[in-house]
Amino acid sequence: MNRAVAVTGVGVVAPCGIGSEAFWEGLLSQPADGDRVFAEWDPTPWFDNPKEARRADRFTQYALAATAEALEQAGELKADPARVGVMIGTGIGGIRTNEEQIIIRHEKGSRRVSPFLIPMMMPNAAAASASMRYGFQGPCEAIVTACAAGTHSIGAALNTIRYGRCDVMLAGGSEAPTCPTALAGFGNMTALSTTGESRPFDERRNGFVIAEGAAVLVLEELDHATSRGANILAVVLGSASTADAHHITAPAPGGSGAIRCMELALADAGTAAADIGQINTHGTSTPLNDAAEAEAIAKVFGLPGPPVTSTKGVTGHALGAAGALEAAAVVLSIQKELIPPTVGFAQRDAELPEIDIVHGAPRPWTPSPTISNSFGFGGHNGSIIIGPAR
Repeated sequence: MNRAVAVTGVGVVAPCGIGSEAFWEGLLSQPADGDRVFAEWDPTPWFDNPKEARRADRFTQYALAATAEALEQAGELKADPARVGVMIGTGIGGIRTNEEQIIIRHEKGSRRVSPFLIPMMMPNAAAASASMRYGFQGPCEAIVTACAAGTHSIGAALNTIRYGRCDVMLAGGSEAPTCPTALAGFGNMTALSTTGESRPFDERRNGFVIAEGAAVLVLEELDHATSRGANILAVVLGSASTADAHHITAPAPGGSGAIRCMELALADAGTAAADIGQINTHGTSTPLNDAAEAEAIAKVFGLPGPPVTSTKGVTGHALGAAGALEAAAVVLSIQKELIPPTVGFAQRDAELPEIDIVHGAPRPWTPSPTISNSFGFGGHNGSIIIGPAR
């Protein structure tokens, strides 16, 4: 069984905009300098009481907020709870809570460590919390594949519906990594921008700007969605996952793993490379990653190829949430008939293939199948293809 899969709801929590419409407006604007984190974050609107909120790490808080918007947008699902599942990925889970409690143990002793440490820090906390809050009893899983986790979660959810296990899946990613220890680790490995600027594919790029946030999509078997009169925002056509088997942080030379991943996603979607109308890149603003991805795009799609954008110029890099935020951006791009620009790009890197980078202003387009890429530490590659409703 290979059933068509629709997107019927999108929820987003990002520093550039809380809620999908605010997020879209943020993608068309200039970001503030520095880390893409929340100057203020109040989780209480999404919890029954402040105590409940305090017992959830911020990455779970973000996921529940995004889930609430996605489900509200989708409307009444009219689905058997046993056939509704949740897949919310993350790169590092509740690292804020982990750091806080280690400090407490060191300063105040083991007996002062919170009994909620484990359920707050575990990477599956966001998925489990969404499942319990809404009573969804289908598969409830957390994919942890570094910066590819959000994209892999959407791909896995797609297949769970395609093969008949579920009728509806909540899928996405969430991340809240901006605690001092994580920042020190990324900084000391020289992954972060030294200027606080995200400049995907620009010759001046020198690292990513770390970010936080979450996005959740409601995926639904197309006939199920149509029968209940749901608003079909987009369709998910295909996905793929590969491994570089090369290096714990660096991409494979020439983007070989990315090439295979995009080619497999095209085959899975039954879509020709010539039919792709947009590429939402991983585009982190790191020297090696952008170079490898640009080479891979050139080899799969030719030059100049389809219009290319990296929304990380605005959002920064939200690690395990990045692919989910970018999938949400693709759905909104289809709805708005605009491709958001690659903010931060100004001077083309002469060493890179001359792919068609959208920059300066949004580009009008006729929505068509779009490929969204995510590549994670450990050599994890993920691609999904999203198209307009037929």
